[in-house]
Amino acid sequence: MGGLKDELLKAIWHAFTALDLDHSGKVSKSQLKVQDNFDKIEFNRMCWTLCVKKNLTKSPLLITEEDAFKVWVIFNFLSEDKYPLVIVPEEIEYLLKKLTEAMGGGWQQEQFEHYKINFDDSKDGLSVWELIELIGNGQFSKGMDRQTVSMAINEVFNELILDVLKQGYMMKKGHRRKNWTERWFVLKPNIISYYVSEDLKDKKGDILLDENCCVESLPDRDGKKCLFLIKCLDKTFEISASDKKKKQEWIQAIHSTIHLLKLGSPPPHKEARQRRKELRKKLLAEQEELERQMKELQAANENKQQELETVRKKLEEAASRAAEEEKKRLQTQVELQARFSTELEREKLIRQQMEEQVAQKSSELEQYLQRVQELEDMYLKLQEALEDERQARQDEEMVRKLQARLLEEESSKRAELEKWHLEQQQAIQTTEAEKQELENQRVLKEHALQDAMEQLEQLELERKQALEQYEGVKKKLEMATNKTKSWKDKVAHHEGLIRLIEPGSKNPHLITNWGPAAFTQAELEERERNWKGKKTTE
Repeated sequence: MGGLKDELLKAIWHAFTALDLDHSGKVSKSQLKVQDNFDKIEFNRMCWTLCVKKNLTKSPLLITEEDAFKVWVIFNFLSEDKYPLVIVPEEIEYLLKKLTEAMGGGWQQEQFEHYKINFDDSKDGLSVWELIELIGNGQFSKGMDRQTVSMAINEVFNELILDVLKQGYMMKKGHRRKNWTERWFVLKPNIISYYVSEDLKDKKGDILLDENCCVESLPDRDGKKCLFLIKCLDKTFEISASDKKKKQEWIQAIHSTIHLLKLGSPPPHKEARQRRKELRKKLLAEQEELERQMKELQAANENKQQELETVRKKLEEAASRAAEEEKKRLQTQVELQARFSTELEREKLIRQQMEEQVAQKSSELEQYLQRVQELEDMYLKLQEALEDERQARQDEEMVRKLQARLLEEESSKRAELEKWHLEQQQAIQTTEAEKQELENQRVLKEHALQDAMEQLEQLELERKQALEQYEGVKKKLEMATNKTKSWKDKVAHHEGLIRLIEPGSKNPHLITNWGPAAFTQAELEERERNWKGKKTTE
């Protein structure tokens, strides 16, 4: 319905234009209401009558005014949806191809390309009157008579405007008399109409098509050939084509129409027109985007040219400055070369001496590092021994303090050793004069290291003495523990034998560690607290 409204608006635009009226704001697509029984051909003919006399060319044409009217309606179908209405070259080519095929001629692509070259670039396309003149002057229908051109226009008009997908004579079997009668069949998107003749004046009936219909081929029978069957919900139509080719064409056309009804798709020519319009819109958008990008590139190119010119000038100035600096450099190069040669020889000699000294110092350093590694191993072993002693002396506070003091002293010595070791590593990276000083310090630190070793030995001796003291204390503790245990056993036995005899309670008797007793629960808890207090005191 939207496509029909567009075509009617275009027809109204032609009429208003012929009457010198401005139709903008008068009729819009939303205001235009189309009834179901609306005859668009008659409406188009009325609008055509209003505008034909004023605009149609006075020069003689090879087509009649009726043919010109049909071309005018086809133009409204194929033109762009913007005003003033024009038909673009792509749609002109499509229409001329359809007319050429209908006339049975061959399409001359080169002729049309030559026509497009001479086409006025200032215009987007042809107006309807220019299109009628193009078709009417016979430029693309040379060798064809007026009747052939008129039949071709009528065939294209039937397909594009009246939605005639196929038409032709076939035999139809009657439903009542069962006789065969020749009828002119016209296939449209949702109906097959059949008439007495091709002038469409005497209509005999319709075959309503929907998605439930189907078409089947039938074998020849009763002297009739090329039979096929159209099945609908309420009726079945038996038809005979003139030959096998016509039969297959009709079956294929009806099957395609039913398939489009199932899919809810428009007729092929309308769908193709919509695709062409969408493609043109897409190409136009891409062309506009390309033009925008070209403008941006052109502006960027101009900016780059200006930047390059500025850079070129700066390079010329830099080149002149570089030439002057090169002259100065050449002058000083000769003077410096002689001085550099003498200094190079002296540097080589000094480097050789330094390498010899470094080799000697490296050997001494390896020996020193080996001794330091031995001390570290000894320190680790000593630390493990001290850790064992610390774990063994956790129960005695005095021995634990002594062990902590020894660990602190050993840690301080270890820190001094590590400090001396780091100083030795830093001293390796100093200059020759610093290395000589480092050698003196290393001798002093070796003496200090020797003193530290002696102190470690003294600490080891003290640790052994502390261990002997720990063993003595431990034995005394064991003896004291044994005496305490025997004393506790005696006290417990004594308390069991000489406990006081007192009147018993009426409560149930309790069983204690010393046998049956007449103690109450409170008395038993009191005696347990007294016993625990004595045990803690002892």
